[in-house]
Amino acid sequence: MSDTSLHNPQHVEFPQDLPPKYYHAYFADVLNFVRKRYLPVLTETELHFLSEYDKLSEDAQCLFIRFSNRRKSFFRSNTLSYTEISDIPAVLEELLATGFVEIFQEVHRDRLPEVMELFTKEEHLNFTKQLKPDVLPAKSIRKPDLVRWLMHTYDFNTLAALLGSFEPIVKVCFEAEVMIMKFLFFGNRYADMTEFVVRDLGHVRFQSFSDEHLSIQFETRKDLDDTLMLSLMKETFDSIKNELPPEEIFDWYMNWQAGATGNLSLKALPSFHQFTVKVAGWLERKKMLSQALSVYQLTLDAPSRERRVRLLYNLGETEEALALCEEISENPQNADERYFSQDFTEKINNKKKRVVKRTTQALKAADCIELPLFYRHRVEQGAIQYFQELGYHAFFSENEPWRTLFGLLFWDIIYDTNVQAIHNPLQRVPSDFFLPDFYIKRSVQLADRIKDCSSRENIEEIVTRTFAEKYGTTNVLVSWYEGSLEKVLALIAALLPEQIHAVMKEIAVNLRENTRGFPDLFVWTGSEYAFIEIKSPTDHLSSQQLHWQHFFEKLGITSRIVRVKWNKGITT
Repeated sequence: MSDTSLHNPQHVEFPQDLPPKYYHAYFADVLNFVRKRYLPVLTETELHFLSEYDKLSEDAQCLFIRFSNRRKSFFRSNTLSYTEISDIPAVLEELLATGFVEIFQEVHRDRLPEVMELFTKEEHLNFTKQLKPDVLPAKSIRKPDLVRWLMHTYDFNTLAALLGSFEPIVKVCFEAEVMIMKFLFFGNRYADMTEFVVRDLGHVRFQSFSDEHLSIQFETRKDLDDTLMLSLMKETFDSIKNELPPEEIFDWYMNWQAGATGNLSLKALPSFHQFTVKVAGWLERKKMLSQALSVYQLTLDAPSRERRVRLLYNLGETEEALALCEEISENPQNADERYFSQDFTEKINNKKKRVVKRTTQALKAADCIELPLFYRHRVEQGAIQYFQELGYHAFFSENEPWRTLFGLLFWDIIYDTNVQAIHNPLQRVPSDFFLPDFYIKRSVQLADRIKDCSSRENIEEIVTRTFAEKYGTTNVLVSWYEGSLEKVLALIAALLPEQIHAVMKEIAVNLRENTRGFPDLFVWTGSEYAFIEIKSPTDHLSSQQLHWQHFFEKLGITSRIVRVKWNKGITT
């Protein structure tokens, strides 16, 4: 064990308040980042945006950023209130004159519902009175119903003139250009400008990267366009899947992929496969079996092959389902595929015999313990109490200490900028983290680190030093809390270095799958230890959990499954 002072390193102080125009500095960082790295991939329109933005006054830039950071596109000009901007009417005039905002007008006809949403129900009732209809809607009418009635009863020009006379409405411009700037910086659509805020308020401490060591994420315009297109398609799917019939969703997707995917950039392919699995799964849940099968056939990413087998079997294509099972068994991508192919092949070949899945077999063969019914909603805690009463030390382990061990042991390798998977200073996860490339690109470094970990002492020294140096820094694998390091050190003390090496390599080859499914508990005494997978009477064993049971058995790591029976006679 290392010195306990290392377990609670001194925290770095962060500012608790931000300057009034903090967002202006953040947006400048984004634009400067894009100028420095991505000028060759920008279009003339995007270059024009950068040039014209620089000509704005600081307050005009601030108001434009305020608009751009909001999800909506239209704004009521009289309700704008930002204390750090001194003369909003004058600033708004500057933005109008320079084309950074525009007045709501005929070209926005299709977006009238967005503008109507800016006003309250009471304001819409007031508008209705001014229009003097033959019959006034009841005051109890719901706002959505009132808005629909107004849009059905009156034409666009009438409503637009009425709304504009009440208060000028403006629309922010250059939305596409701003989206491109942010996408080039973050590399995705889910991160946003709040990443800067959480950094500067100290809520997240990011790994430090020198700007010169950051790599380009989008080498060509096609890389950028195709990756962004996939992101926007996912968002479109999420917005229309509850509005359109499944048949229309299927046609929409198939028409898009037929025209777009034949020449997709390699950079965009992982996103395409993820999106395809998502659409296919949704179609399957909507009972569109043939259509789901057609979409699943466009990708090999898990669980597409498993779902295809099940669909083929349900559609009566037994021989084709069996052939695909054999293909999966020859090269399974993960534990789910491996055990599924075995179980389903047996099911097809033994139609008259009820096939018991391998996970179910393993669960039925497990030892059983009795716990008070008091623990029915806290089964792991009850099991810990059970083993402690038998004289064992015990803690809840599951995935966390294994993930933390991997993250600490290989921290510098995970975030090695030479691998060219770190692209911006606020990046939490390497861009190849869940891809096969992660292990392929780092295999030599990982092997060398494992050689350095020839003894428990070596492993403990690396882990403890990294924990102290990086305490609180964001790492997708590492949990920072009091006691987390002690759990990792307990694993190291119990296992042989060779066993640790094998588990770490198994995690590295497939981070997406193999960072989950570890046993729930770690129990030990001075002379023995065990990893325990606890299952309540209603719980099931997953394929990944069975994978680790078998993997540990091959390594000589003591691990077992334990079933729980409730003792209803004991309540506490």
